[in-house]
Amino acid sequence: MSTAPAEAKRPKLASSGGLVTHSGTFHADEALAVHLLRKLPEFKEMPLTRTRDPQIINDAHIVVDVGAEYAPERRRYDHHQRGFEEVFDAEHKTKLSSAGLVWKHYGPSILSAHLSLPTSDPTIALLHAKLYDDFIEAIDGIDNGIPQYSGVPAAYKSRTDLSSRVGHLNPRWNENTSPEDQDARFEKASLLAGTEFFERVDYAVQAWLPARQVVIDALEARNTLSGDARILLFEGYASWKEHLFTLEASREHTAPGEVIYVVYPDESGKWRVQAVPESPDSFVSRKALPEEWRGVRDDKLSEVSGIEGCVFVHASGFIGGNASREGALKMAKRGLEA
Repeated sequence: MSTAPAEAKRPKLASSGGLVTHSGTFHADEALAVHLLRKLPEFKEMPLTRTRDPQIINDAHIVVDVGAEYAPERRRYDHHQRGFEEVFDAEHKTKLSSAGLVWKHYGPSILSAHLSLPTSDPTIALLHAKLYDDFIEAIDGIDNGIPQYSGVPAAYKSRTDLSSRVGHLNPRWNENTSPEDQDARFEKASLLAGTEFFERVDYAVQAWLPARQVVIDALEARNTLSGDARILLFEGYASWKEHLFTLEASREHTAPGEVIYVVYPDESGKWRVQAVPESPDSFVSRKALPEEWRGVRDDKLSEVSGIEGCVFVHASGFIGGNASREGALKMAKRGLEA
């Protein structure tokens, strides 16, 4: 993953106005929130003050992670106050931190500026939700002390996540530092968090969105390509599972549970037939390949199935292989009949 440069620009201090966050120990949420805000023209050159002085906070143009106030109309984005229960949307339950608050209110504009797209472009809404799910929600949960799971002891420690790495940039407990040094460390943390975030944005644009379109195209061409709406055929490999379930849930291009098998080429030039799982993280297939094929290989599998070119079927029946596209399609169709 990316690491921030050893030196980062020290913030300009302001006695009033400007962007304000708290002084002292910093965390990933406000480090990312500040970086995100600086992507917008209205905040890009705004001086930053790290303080807990009530007067400076009151006079600030925008405040994140301090001030005990959530008031978007006044650009106040704290989450520590009693009674605060704001979440990203109705589909989420994780209470927001300052990072989530900034992303909720400014995310579309930040993406618009970064990608040179209007906020009305459908891509913006997709990425706004995707980046919250994949990056920011974990920061919200960690900062608010919300466990990822409960009732199960951790099998190992995790101290390499972004929140931990930002935390390690704070001065040691027995280290003498000046306010100027602490502010410089905050800038390094903000750059670290922001760099990794926008790398994730660029990955989503360059890989995740194209894969989504590949899945949409395959869904729309099912009857032509495979001859059966229950078989999804890709002429080249793409990460399909997440997109299929998302599109099913929204009832876009397909109904939930309709697709049973996915057929695609592998890196060796052979073809695979994979059973769609019951859920994205499940090992249980909607319809596994026939039991009598499972764990059988090559000529024996071709003999048992009556299909030429068979290579293998996994012992659980979730995936199989064939030397040809036509053979893999026959395996999928025979699986539907079983």
